[in-house]
Amino acid sequence: MSAVQTSSPTPDDTRRRGPLAEVFYSLLRSRTFLVGFAIVLFWVACALLGEHFAPYDPLADDIINALAPPSSEHWFGTDQIGRDVFSRVIVGSRDILTVAPLATLLATVAGTALGLLTGYFRGLVDDVVSRILEAFMAIPVVIVALLAIVALGTSKTTVIVVIGLSFAPIIARTVRSAVLAERELDYVAAAQLRHESALHTMFVEILPNVIPPILVETTVRLGYAIFAVATLSFMGFGIQPPSPDWGLSISNNYGMIGGGFWWTVLFDALAIATLVIGVNLAADGVHGALND
Repeated sequence: MSAVQTSSPTPDDTRRRGPLAEVFYSLLRSRTFLVGFAIVLFWVACALLGEHFAPYDPLADDIINALAPPSSEHWFGTDQIGRDVFSRVIVGSRDILTVAPLATLLATVAGTALGLLTGYFRGLVDDVVSRILEAFMAIPVVIVALLAIVALGTSKTTVIVVIGLSFAPIIARTVRSAVLAERELDYVAAAQLRHESALHTMFVEILPNVIPPILVETTVRLGYAIFAVATLSFMGFGIQPPSPDWGLSISNNYGMIGGGFWWTVLFDALAIATLVIGVNLAADGVHGALND
């Protein structure tokens, strides 16, 4: 009898999978991506289902038990008006995981459109639009956000639009570089010879071939968007009370640290840090899979 032999995938097997399937298998083999994805998935589950397993109402105050230290009754302690910190951390993931992804999606759509426009037409269009984008990029995101929010008023929609449009120039620059390389290839010349419209050439011919750098840039920008949302909430210009948002909770309780009440801030800060770390690990995994 002959032993049954198992062999590793051959180049033919890889070709039969197709490029998307190969990227998927690369992600499944990436420990970096899997760890990051697991962290993000945990917080997404908290955002969707947190109210069902949070032990207390995150908005209910209990002055008698204010500033109670971590214990078996309140795992993360209570804040200055007696609200359970653990429940607030769990449910507080909802706002940041709504605003930050929507802002990132807006930035990706707007940045991709601008990148395709400047990279394809070049010349005067590229010069004018690129100079405007560079002017926006020269101003810190937080400053732009503060000015816009003061002018337009504080709301989740305003935060989404401001952060999305602030990150769009960065994504546009990445897409423009990819489009400049693709524009010189034969399939673009063939589309032009067929007298295809510029919109068809950009969005049907070129766009599918620049998806990898767009995906990488999107995952990276998501991490920055989370920080931006938390920063604006901390400064009082983002998500407003009585939301248990992490940045807002840190803002409301950071003055307690001097009195030794560290738990009112620590766990919200750790929540922000772990979510950003998870997103960045996932982004590294995506980058590695797309460049294998």
